[in-house]
Amino acid sequence: MSRWKELPAELHPQVHQLIVRLRRLKDHSELSTRRLAVKTGYSAKSWQRYLNGRSLPPLEAVEAMARIGGDDPARLLVMHEIAAQRWAEGRTAATGTPEDSSATPPEHTPTERQPYGRLLRAAVAAGAVVTVLSVSVALLLAVRLTDARAQLAHDRADADVTTPATVSASLVPVIYSCRLEQRDGRWYAGLSRTRDILLSNTQVGLEVAEAQCLLRRAGTAPGDIDGVFGPKTRRAVERMQKQNGLIVNGVIDPPTWQALREVAPK
Repeated sequence: MSRWKELPAELHPQVHQLIVRLRRLKDHSELSTRRLAVKTGYSAKSWQRYLNGRSLPPLEAVEAMARIGGDDPARLLVMHEIAAQRWAEGRTAATGTPEDSSATPPEHTPTERQPYGRLLRAAVAAGAVVTVLSVSVALLLAVRLTDARAQLAHDRADADVTTPATVSASLVPVIYSCRLEQRDGRWYAGLSRTRDILLSNTQVGLEVAEAQCLLRRAGTAPGDIDGVFGPKTRRAVERMQKQNGLIVNGVIDPPTWQALREVAPK
């Protein structure tokens, strides 16, 4: 587990929450910032700024981290949208000129001070309106994203079970490397050591990439090792299950994991 520096105290709690989540995903991936840069396309220095709270990561970097860490991209997207709004509000406040309101104004006649007072009140009112509108937009985005996720889940539940689900095209493509090695009579690809997690259509993450590596080693190649359980991966699982006398269901269950880890290469 990485030993992280304490985040800046001035960070908004929702920005703080997003960065802590990204730190956990990096720890789970066990990747250095250099390896993270290779897999995401964002430099190691950029990731150091993102993970230490000095700069807000862009949306694409957050999606890439979700893929690498095996998290739900839609959930991180909601967190990023809200954090981005809070970050923008914080920068606006930081670049303001509070000294204008606190400085002692020069002595003028009452008729000279009156326009300045009206201007100050108008500026404060405008700032309040902008803040309310910004918060409303952030909440609206969060509600729409939540509704979209619920609709997607409903569509998947109603779909024919023989039809492979479609993986979102917005996911950042990642190609994993298989580092095959045999330990205690079992094969591992260096991405996950699980032997019982259920994997099926539309799931993404390191466990899927691990299974794809083992499918390739077993002679039923699933295509790219991209960590996405799509139609090619399902067909490869079915071929492997048929070859090894397992129940052919296209789902990687504990018996299928056992066969993948122990099967001899074809």
